[in-house]
Formats: sequence, structure tokens, C-alpha cells
Amino acid sequence: MRKIVHVAAAVITRPDGTFLLGQRAPDTFYPGYWEFPGGKVEAGETPRDALIRELEEELGITVDAAWPWLTREHEYEHAHVSLHFFEVPQWRGEPRDHVHSALIWQQAGASSVSPMLPANGPILKALSLPRCMAVTHAWRIGTAAQLAALDTALAAGLKLVQIRESGLPEAEHDTFIREALARCQNAGAIAVLNTTPEHARQMNASGIHLSARILAGCQSRPDFEWVGASCHTRAELEHAAKLGLDYALLGNVKETASHPGRPGLGWDEAARLMAQLPIPVLLIGGLNSNDMISARERGAHGLAMIQGAWQGT
Repeated sequence: MRKIVHVAAAVITRPDGTFLLGQRAPDTFYPGYWEFPGGKVEAGETPRDALIRELEEELGITVDAAWPWLTREHEYEHAHVSLHFFEVPQWRGEPRDHVHSALIWQQAGASSVSPMLPANGPILKALSLPRCMAVTHAWRIGTAAQLAALDTALAAGLKLVQIRESGLPEAEHDTFIREALARCQNAGAIAVLNTTPEHARQMNASGIHLSARILAGCQSRPDFEWVGASCHTRAELEHAAKLGLDYALLGNVKETASHPGRPGLGWDEAARLMAQLPIPVLLIGGLNSNDMISARERGAHGLAMIQGAWQGT
């Protein structure tokens, strides 16, 4: 078995959501391929330390904030690498191509360059996953009120919706799902249906969200464009990652109105559970938009919210 080489990689982002890629120079492995900037973790360094050093050397920038994100392994012909990806939303200086042939800013979901370095390719889909998921609760507030709230939120820019309505009366259930799916599609938003794969296909859904119970019984990834799952333990998160799901939900982080008296995981435990996973994790449970930075500083991709997603709609 080959020794694993640890590498720190940076997803450097600007306020408009664009991220930076560099093109590998002619005298390197995979010349001409595009990659996220970064480099090898040296002896005595943490991945974060290596990231800060490499970005100073490669790009001439000083890192002010680096948040842990994903960790992925890849077998190249020349090395077995473990890539520690960090989000870098704050830095000083103007990036310069000290070691790359070229630099380019790209928009998530609309990358215009190729080829990507193989280990970096899966990161592009993860970056196209919106940071905020709204979870429907028509079973609590009524279908008309939920559809109205959905319309308002979509018009305001919501791009990720989980339709979770097992509590709706049977007579309303599928009608509401079809209405919600159509609204999301028309707005260009991702909609994942919390149900069984069989029912999701009947509804012509392009995305599915698996309950922890259904996830436990899955031996392969269901055949949908977007697949996520609810998780509560490290074992469930690792199973979701092994199946190659697009994201996982982890919670509850705080005590919630729907589960009074049930203590939340807390920020530290949530950070421990989702550390060094290869798929994005959205945190859920008693959270609102004010918790976004706290979540991402600890390694989360973003937030999933029920009541917090519809406040003010």
C-alpha cells in the first residue's frame, strides 16, 4: 500500500460566489489541467498551516479566514493523495500566477474550463449545491400557506428545497408535491423529495432525500440527479459518503420546537461528526440564517431550516 500524501487545497471565493482555479504548468504532472490552488502538507504542518503557506507562495495572498470543508482521497499514477479542501472567503492581496500557467475565476454550476484535475472534478458539483435548504411543513401550516411561502422564497432567491410532507392527509399529499415540484422547476431551484425512491419516480422528481431509515437499507446510490440523506451519527454520515450521495443533513444542532426536551448536538459535536468527510454536510435543528457563519467555520457546507426558512414569507 502506497503512502498517503496529504495536500491542502483552497476554494478561494469572492462575494459574488465565483471561485479561483489555476492551470498547471507544463513542467508538472497533468500539465494544462485546472485545479484548486494549494500544495503538499509538510512534516510538522497542519493542513491549514500548509494552505496558508502555499497560497502565499503560489498566489502571493495572505489568508484571513480558512474554513475546513471536504476531504477526498484519490489514487493517481504517481501518488495516493488525501486532499483537505478549505473555503477561503477572506484574504489580502491580488492573486498572481507565480506557479500556474493561468488563473481564472469561475461560477459554480457554469465552469468554462477543462480538463479538471481528476481529484478536483467532484468538487465542482459540491460547489453548485446551494448553501441554504428550506424544508417544507405544509402538514403544519396548510398547503395554501406553504405554497405561498414557497413562491415568496423562490422569488427572493431560494435555490434548494426539501419537500417533506409525510404528515399531509393522503388526499392532499401528491397534489401538493406536484405543485411544489413545478414551482421549484420554474424557478430553477433544486427540489429533493423526502420519500422512497419508488414514490419519487412516480412524482417525476429529479432529486430525493433519504430518511436515516431508508439510508440504512441502501446498498447503492439511488438513480437521481440529486441525492441526500438525514444523518444523526458518524456511521450514518460515512455510509452516505460511501454511497456517493451529494450531501448529508446532520442534526439536530440545537433543541427544537418540534422535539422539546431533546438536547441538540451542539456546535463542537457537530464539527467532530462531520470532520474530514468527502461530501457536503448541511446542519439542521433550531437554526436560522444568523447561524450560517458559525456553521461554515466548523466545516458545514451550509444550513437546512424548517421554520427559520419561511420566517418573513
